[in-house]
Amino acid sequence: MVINGQKKILVIQNKRIGDVLIASLIASNMKQVYPDAVIHYLVYDYTTGVIQHNPNISLILPIDEKKLKKVSNLFKLILQIRKEKYDIIFDPYAKLQSRLICLFSGAKMRIGFKKREKNPPLKFYTHSIRLLKEKTQPCGKSIEDRVHLVTSVFPIKAPIYRPEIYLSEKEKQYIKLNKYNKPVIMFGVLGSTPQKTMPYNYITEIIDFVTENYDVFVLFNYAPNQIEEARTIYNNCKHKDAIIFDIYEDSIRGFIQLMNKCDILIANEGGIVHIAKALNKPTFTIFSPYVLKEHWASFEDGITHTSVHLLEEKPELYTTTSRKKRREIEEDFTFLYSQLSPEIIIPKLTQFLNKQLK
Repeated sequence: MVINGQKKILVIQNKRIGDVLIASLIASNMKQVYPDAVIHYLVYDYTTGVIQHNPNISLILPIDEKKLKKVSNLFKLILQIRKEKYDIIFDPYAKLQSRLICLFSGAKMRIGFKKREKNPPLKFYTHSIRLLKEKTQPCGKSIEDRVHLVTSVFPIKAPIYRPEIYLSEKEKQYIKLNKYNKPVIMFGVLGSTPQKTMPYNYITEIIDFVTENYDVFVLFNYAPNQIEEARTIYNNCKHKDAIIFDIYEDSIRGFIQLMNKCDILIANEGGIVHIAKALNKPTFTIFSPYVLKEHWASFEDGITHTSVHLLEEKPELYTTTSRKKRREIEEDFTFLYSQLSPEIIIPKLTQFLNKQLK
């Protein structure tokens, strides 16, 4: 389905890094409908790195997450959006902020996910799309839902389900790893939140296993404010000569360039996993016990991309407590993570690394 005529489109995705990356598929698919469309993305300023240089996106509108919480700043933003006179707005974020922006935008077509309330007080969207009940594609439900937001309104013969990251020629020439002549494995040693972080002694044991059994170098990834925690893990590792601790990138774009030169990613589930997959790097994902794997496990084939989740290993632990409670009660997720031991992870990791490193 290709429609002539230029359209001005806005995508609102005020969430985290992985969410912004997979939401870029809205632009990829809308370009199949309106090849000449001008597409803008409204995102938090710290997430812009994953959509820079994307040829389907005409302009990135970065906003400060904290500032947007002030009503006065939200009002100013609504006025700014209204002046842009967008024809179509997509709202995969679907929270109060973005719904209000949609409502007062003046856009004739406003597409967003339908909320659970039976009779919403305001008609935020002209097209309210229900989330899929279950996934039908190997990309995972979260990606499929974003594409579904487009295809529910604009039928597309061959929807695009795989996000891409675009690097400039200069970025591709990243040289910091050039002197290392063995495969380099990026380790996401810390999650973005405590609920996404394994016990430190488990992380250390897995790193020691890899450095003892494979002829590789290991790099650590962590947030800039996690340097002390990362150093603690490093200090507890047995084979420091196999760990490259002095190379680190503190920006998303820098990490993308570094990851593009690595061979494999082993990490807790999160934005860096989506980045690695978008760069076509093999990934081994360790899921937090409270994360829904069917939502976020994308393109898993047991070879290039694979993962481990406690629910699949010990389903009996999930019979009494709801996912919401597991996420909110510290004792619950600490206990569940303690059950996802290296003894469970290492056999699966061994199969993965044997295939990748041969």
